[in-house]
This record gives sequence, C-alpha cells and structure tokens, in this order.
Amino acid sequence: MKTIILFGLVLGALSAAGKVYIAEVGGKVTLQCGVTSIKSRLEWKHDNLRILVFETNGFINKGSSEIKMRAKKSKDTDIEISKIMEGDSGKFTCVVGRSSHEHHLIVVSVSAPSGPLKVGADATLECKANSGGSGLSQLEVKWRKPDGSVQTESKVELKSVALTDKGTWQCLVSCQEEKFTKTVTINVEEPVPEPTTPTLVNPKNPNSGNGNDSSGGPEDPMMLLGLVWWIWVAIGAGSLVVIILVIVIIVMHKRNKRKKKKFLRMKKAQLSQKPKKYCQCVRQTAAAKPQQGRRREKPSALPLQPLLQE
Repeated sequence: MKTIILFGLVLGALSAAGKVYIAEVGGKVTLQCGVTSIKSRLEWKHDNLRILVFETNGFINKGSSEIKMRAKKSKDTDIEISKIMEGDSGKFTCVVGRSSHEHHLIVVSVSAPSGPLKVGADATLECKANSGGSGLSQLEVKWRKPDGSVQTESKVELKSVALTDKGTWQCLVSCQEEKFTKTVTINVEEPVPEPTTPTLVNPKNPNSGNGNDSSGGPEDPMMLLGLVWWIWVAIGAGSLVVIILVIVIIVMHKRNKRKKKKFLRMKKAQLSQKPKKYCQCVRQTAAAKPQQGRRREKPSALPLQPLLQE
C-alpha cells in the first residue's frame, strides 16, 4: 500500500514538473499551464506576483505584475507574453485549485557588430542568457564559429579581426530539452592595396628606375620632386623671360597709345590756327536789260551833200 501511495506521489510530482521556455528579447512566448481544462479559478504568477486570473465565469482580472500589460489569454489555460524583456526571465507558476505548475523562462539577448569590420580591428560578440535566478544547472551557452568550431563562452573577444572571422556566427542556448539558436553575420573588409607611385627614370642614367641609381635616386639631394636641379633652373629662367616679355609688350602698347593721342591733339591744334579759305567764283556780267516804256531812238539822218552842178 505504501508503495502505491509513493508511486502516486512521484507521478503527481512529475505531472506538476515545470517546462523550460527560451525566448529572445523583443520577441514573444506562449506559456502552457499543463492542464487541458479548468473547472475552477486559474492564476498565473511571475515570481509570486500575480499576472492574470481566469475566473470560472469567463472574466479575466489583472494582477500587480508589470507583465500584465503585455500578457493575454491563449486558449483556455495558457498565456502569451509579447515584447519580451530581460526582467521577464524567471519562474512562472500556474495555479489551478490546489495544484500548481512551475515553469521557467530564459531570456536571450545577442549583441554583435552590425557594420563591416576592418582587418585588425577589435570586436565583441555576446550571447547572454538570463534565467532570472531560477538556478537551472543544465543551462549552456555556446558560440559556433564560421569554420564550424564551437567556443564554450557566452562572450567572444576578437582582439584582431582576421578574414577568417568573416561569415555566420551562431549563438546556441540549451537547457534540458529546449534549444535556441540566433544567427549573426560578421562582415570583414579586405585591406585595400596602397597605390604604387611610378618611378621617374633619369634619361642620363637608365638604371635610376630599378634602384641601382647611385647618383640620381629619390634620396639624392640634387633631385627635387623627381627632377634634376638644372631642369628646375631652366623652367624658372624660361618663366622669368616670359614674364618680362609680357611686361614689355604691355608697356609698349601703353606708350604707343599715349603717342597716338598726343599726335592727334597736335594735329587738331594746327588745323584750328590756319585761316579759312572760301571759294570765289568768276561770273560773267549780264547784259543790261532794256528799259521798258522808252522808245528807241531813231538813227540820225545822214547829212545832205550838195548836188553836183552840171
């Protein structure tokens, strides 16, 4: 009889054993009470703070826990919690009548670089699993690297990023039979080769471009910006001659312009001093017009000559 009673107590304890849930920060999770139907009042608690109360008449009352604002009824006995926060981890208890069922929620938060990394830079990857002080001894946190190897630490410090660190990293969280996987991608930029500067070859020394030049190399004090000193002297002298020619042309142009203005003023003054000559035309005198109203004089009679006597 005692064996039967002990066996019944063990079965009861196993039936009331809780389940482990794993959720990510910002996600949601559905907690199952452990019973399919209820005939009496049902309560959900988080660390002894009441979340929701399902009454027999169908009404739902909210408790004092902060989770009540993000919790709602799911099916008949379960609750769904959205917008998971790190403080939501811990023990959840479903109380039905005189029996209670304990469950545990593990909240996982993963942090990794979002942008591309340069070779040689430092980076940190962290997979943090918060059980809320539930004391779960079987909780394990690992990182799986891009090459397939596993690192049994929740925090990975990359002191000098290499090209081999590029790829997919997986945060692995497991507790009892529950497993959680979060994948992040690390991008590593390959170093850009520095542009090579072309070497100027000295026409007098063909070996100046291959490093065998002993008199005109880059370290030669007689060289300036890759050119021999006398080339710079010639360039300077030519520039000076061009500047002098430009100045001479400008001065001559202005001088000729002043002379031209002076010549025009003098010519104008000479023209103003000469007397003006007018054109005198020689005309024939016109015949006198006969006076009207006067008679013409008759010619005088010839004088009478004496008759010849016979």
